[in-house]
Amino acid sequence: MRKETILWADDEIDILKPHIYFLEQKGYEVTTVTNGQDAIEMSNNKEFDLIILDENMPGLNGIETLSIIKEQRPDIPVVMITKSEEENIMEQAIGRKISDYLIKPVNPNQILLTIKKNLNRREIIQEKATHAYQQEFTRLSMQIGDARDYEDWAEVYKRLVYWELELQQSSSELLPMLEMQKREANAAFAKFVKKNYEKWVTTDAHPLMSNEIFKTKLFPLLDEGEKIFFVLIDNFRLDQWRTIKPLLNDYFYAEEDVYYSILPTATQYARNAIFSGLMPDKIAKMFPDLWVDEDEDEGKNLNESPLIQTQIDRYRKKYSFSYTKINDSAYAEKVIQKIINLKNNQLNVCVINFIDMLSHARTESKMIRELASTGAAYRSLTESWFKHSPTLELLKKMADMGYKIVLTTDHGTIYVDNPIKVVGDKNTNTNLRYKVGKMLGYNPKEVYEIKSPEKFGLPTLNLSSTYIFASDNDFFAYPNNYNYYVGYYKDTFQHGGISMEEMIIPLVTLTKK
Repeated sequence: MRKETILWADDEIDILKPHIYFLEQKGYEVTTVTNGQDAIEMSNNKEFDLIILDENMPGLNGIETLSIIKEQRPDIPVVMITKSEEENIMEQAIGRKISDYLIKPVNPNQILLTIKKNLNRREIIQEKATHAYQQEFTRLSMQIGDARDYEDWAEVYKRLVYWELELQQSSSELLPMLEMQKREANAAFAKFVKKNYEKWVTTDAHPLMSNEIFKTKLFPLLDEGEKIFFVLIDNFRLDQWRTIKPLLNDYFYAEEDVYYSILPTATQYARNAIFSGLMPDKIAKMFPDLWVDEDEDEGKNLNESPLIQTQIDRYRKKYSFSYTKINDSAYAEKVIQKIINLKNNQLNVCVINFIDMLSHARTESKMIRELASTGAAYRSLTESWFKHSPTLELLKKMADMGYKIVLTTDHGTIYVDNPIKVVGDKNTNTNLRYKVGKMLGYNPKEVYEIKSPEKFGLPTLNLSSTYIFASDNDFFAYPNNYNYYVGYYKDTFQHGGISMEEMIIPLVTLTKK
């Protein structure tokens, strides 16, 4: 096994021989020099895993030496040891990307701890996370088995997301076990939804759902005099929110909650329900000119602004509002430049479509599919987009104008890999996680079927309209050209059906720090 190598530069290195001997006994190979110039030359001629620099050396001091080493070898972690606790010295060291610093006098255990923290951090994190999840596995399994209501299931999903991100960070070998546990949870969750969804739609015994977001979350804040930016990121899962949250921590306080998307978990239904405050069947009946049926060629989300207006009018509110849809970074930049024009509105609604576009692009593009081949990679792409797009700057501008931000989505998405055969006519919709039609052929045991759509808040195209929903990791495939169809859509991210990822989605309030 290769020994980890350390370069230690200190003009009083002889005094540190007991420290060096201690590290050598712990299995490290330690090379010593007495000045900054020798440290630079040595680091260029030999590979080291870590460098320790004394801040106060004759000739090149520690800060100067650090600067040169970081220019030449930016990947090597450097630990600074100093006698001084002066703030400017620490700021200089941190500004030059120091990995850690210690204040003299130091003892051998301090040095050892710092080395382990910087060299063995990943292994330590992995070991701790693996051990913690092994202990958590049984408790989580019991929590899944004991889940009885929508609050229980929300907690189950939050815990699964937490462990998914923890194990991903540590590259744990237990990730496949977690994935298996998540699939088991989704299977149980689907049974729960099938048993309870009609009750959710027809009674008051239900979780917060899409059609209640404005009434429950926005109107109370607006009535209290708050100015609100309502930001809806299409197709935005809880794990994706948790991934970008650290990027907001320096600027915002975040109050995280979740709500349940209605079925189908598709933009046409869920987002229109949010903006109208109505279930889809009510939209179709009350505002037929604003609802577009499945069999029509017209875009399904072209009437979002007038739907918002209908909800404001129905609740007899007098809020001034705006509606903006952002499809690309260029338009986001234009919105940032002109955002001051929105300052007089009590409510500004902003829809951001990038993640939904990414999801569809992943299906269509082999290259994007390679880039986002796993859930972890999909989250990474989301993080990269958020970090480098104007979205973060846009949120900051909103807060700087004195607005509270309510950040949410209309539905999530799930990785699918199990095809289920379904037969439909030419008027059957194309979504892979739900179908609606009058002549559907399927195995009832493999789907959640709704034969009386009006009882579930869904529009009826004709007297024999039936809705069917996929659950778990299933997707619908037609028998015609079956192999091609399955090969094209297998291992993609889809939405419209029943899963925790699609239905239990983030609802976050951001307040400027």
